[in-house]
Amino acid sequence: MTTEPLLQLRGITKRFGPTQALRGVDLDLVPGQALALIGENGAGKSTLVKTLTGVHAPDAGEILLDGRPVRFARTQDAQAAGIAAVHQETVVFDALSAAENIFIGRPPLRRLAGLRVIDWPRMRCEAQQWLGAAGAQFPAHTPTRELGIAQRHQIEIARALSLQARVVIFDEPTAALSRAEIQDICRLVRQLKAQGVAVLFISHKFDELFAVCDRYVVLRDGASVGGGEMATAQEAELVKLMVGRAVDDIYPPRRRSPGDVALRVQGLSHPTEFADLGFEVRRGEVLGFYGLVGAGRSEAMLALIGRQPDATARVELAGRPLDLHDPAQAIAAGLVYVPEDRRGQGALLDLPVGANLTLAALAGPRHAWRGRLSHGPWLSAVRERGFAQALMERLRIKAASQDAPVASLSGGNQQKVVIAKWLGLQPQVVILDEPTKGIDVGAKQAVYALIEDMVQQGLAVILVSSELPEAMHLADRVIVMRRGRQVAEFAHGAPAEAIAAAASGMVQEAQPC
Repeated sequence: MTTEPLLQLRGITKRFGPTQALRGVDLDLVPGQALALIGENGAGKSTLVKTLTGVHAPDAGEILLDGRPVRFARTQDAQAAGIAAVHQETVVFDALSAAENIFIGRPPLRRLAGLRVIDWPRMRCEAQQWLGAAGAQFPAHTPTRELGIAQRHQIEIARALSLQARVVIFDEPTAALSRAEIQDICRLVRQLKAQGVAVLFISHKFDELFAVCDRYVVLRDGASVGGGEMATAQEAELVKLMVGRAVDDIYPPRRRSPGDVALRVQGLSHPTEFADLGFEVRRGEVLGFYGLVGAGRSEAMLALIGRQPDATARVELAGRPLDLHDPAQAIAAGLVYVPEDRRGQGALLDLPVGANLTLAALAGPRHAWRGRLSHGPWLSAVRERGFAQALMERLRIKAASQDAPVASLSGGNQQKVVIAKWLGLQPQVVILDEPTKGIDVGAKQAVYALIEDMVQQGLAVILVSSELPEAMHLADRVIVMRRGRQVAEFAHGAPAEAIAAAASGMVQEAQPC
């Protein structure tokens, strides 16, 4: 197989107003090889992907395909050149079927009474074949709104395969997938490489990069700062290239003295999602919930804040009964939830940072903001900005100003905004659902430090995580869920093998902490 580059970037530069997003980036994509694109959030990876797929045109530099300069004025030009992308945030239409999403904009046609109409049987048949090649096991006619995140990824992969792509870009495709689904993605990447496809693979998970990638390029502040062979790379060296400094231990020192019980839950059940969960979390403590995708962790947390109408339980917050079906009461009592989907549920991306930071206080119970955001009966713009500024400084949120839209921030800073919005209410218990999903190692370090700061101030934290090292290092105790059941509980320092075995079903009995 040839080692000559199929696609080359030479000196690619891109600026958005005062922001220099790309600074002379070079990289080569070779048929039959996977190139790891590594960098922190805000390093320029997304801009580079959008340049390759025709969303953005570079200000300077050139793109070479088969050694010849090309220019993509629109996404269709990149697709016609054989470039396809599979994104972390799936790009599918809920109102359409899986087959319609695969062939969006290019359905197979047939002649009928002199007219060219969509050939529906052929489209469904071919879509089913591509879904099968992507490892999907659902019918092509299934409405996309009925499918989960992993299945939506499979639609995007099937779409890329149907385009007979010569270059496939995987942009954080595994962020929301289970271990088995991640293995399917890695298997598909190897299959594409064997077929001579050039792959660009973006992930914050180094084990995936080492498993499927042949070479790497590291971006920092929009510039290429290093590259080489994955076989000879060291994770510590890659991290240092990413962040410009050595990160010996991303987990902060533990200095905890748990206090009184803040939240006690007994018999938390739902007819279809989970059953008979019971636990308590103390002030100044992190209680972890670990399990594979589909274990029911997020659903249980949503029930605690009143978002599961059919759930039942006996819940006490600070010794007082809590109505399980009243989100406003949960928030007023001091129980808040930071969702997994920060883009869809956690923040209003088009609104300014300041407006997002004060949103919960304005919409929440009156005692949460009276006197701090108002002047008499009126909202005070001065106090509102002061409230937001204090949160930005406390959480070290990096933004041009309060007026910058949240969408312009890196993933790590977006997550800080979502967390800060609720910390402004001075809660007693904070539920963090996958707080580091899709953010880089440097941003993770900042979130971990924030969690440690929260427990030092006496907050009780419930951490839902599908990353075992994260749950092990941050949590004082880890509850393992499997298929809606609480199957084990482990104290800090328990072996990873035991926790993983419980999550996978090898341990059936709950173990004492």
